[in-house]
Amino acid sequence: MTVLMPNQHDASEGLVLDDLHVRVAGRDVCRGVSLTIAVGEIHLLLGPNGSGKSSLLAAIMGLPGYEVTGGEIRFRGQRVEHESVTERAHAGIGLAFQRPPSISGVSIRALSAALGSDERMRAHAAELGLDTLLGRGINDGFSGGEIKRWEILKLVLQDPALCLIDEPESGVDLEHVAAVGRAIADLLSTPRADGSARTGLIITHGGQILDTVRATTAHVLADGILTTSGSPRELVDRIKADGYPTA
Repeated sequence: MTVLMPNQHDASEGLVLDDLHVRVAGRDVCRGVSLTIAVGEIHLLLGPNGSGKSSLLAAIMGLPGYEVTGGEIRFRGQRVEHESVTERAHAGIGLAFQRPPSISGVSIRALSAALGSDERMRAHAAELGLDTLLGRGINDGFSGGEIKRWEILKLVLQDPALCLIDEPESGVDLEHVAAVGRAIADLLSTPRADGSARTGLIITHGGQILDTVRATTAHVLADGILTTSGSPRELVDRIKADGYPTA
C-alpha cells in the first residue's frame, strides 16, 4: 500500500483540483474543473441535476467507474488521482454518499468497534436519532432520512481530514434536518484526533446547510464546468431569484 505523506510546504492547500477531467461510462462529466480548498475551509457545490457534482466527489474519492482522464487531484500536497479508494481513505479522505449501498450482516456497532470509534459513536448517535439502530446492518431497512443521518455519523467515526458530503439535506424529514446540519457543523469545526483542522466540500441544492454550517465559498457546476464562485449566501440567494448562472 502506498503511504501518502503530506509535503509540509504544501499541506496548507488542503484539496486542489487542477484542470480535472472525469469520464463515466464513456461520457465526459467534468471538463476542466479547477478549485482550491485550504485546510479548515468549507466550500459548497451547487448546480442543476446531472451537472456532474456527485461524479466530481466520487472521482476525488477514487470510486470505481469514475475515470480521471486529465488534470490532477492533490490532497495535502500529494497527487492522489491514481491512488485506490483505500489509500485515499487512509490518507484522510471521507465521503458521505447521496445513495449508499446496504450492507447486511455488518452492524453500525461492529463497524464502530473496528474503527476504534465507540466513544465518538456514543457521543453522536443519539443526537442523530440513530441510537436504536446500532445493532442493525448498515442501511439495512433504513429510511431515506436514517440513511443520510448514518452517512454523517460514519464520517464522525472515520475522523477524516477532508469531508466530502453529497446532498445531506435531501430525503431528511424536517424533524432531523437541523440535527444533520448541527452534526456536520460540529464535525467540521472539531479538530481531528491528531489536532489538525478539517476541510469540507458539500453538495447542496437548496442551501439549507448554511443555517448551521459556516461555508467560506460556494461554486456552481453546470454541464461539468465551474461557471462561477463567490459568497455562499449571496450565490444561493441569487440562484433562488434568477436560476443558475451560466459561464
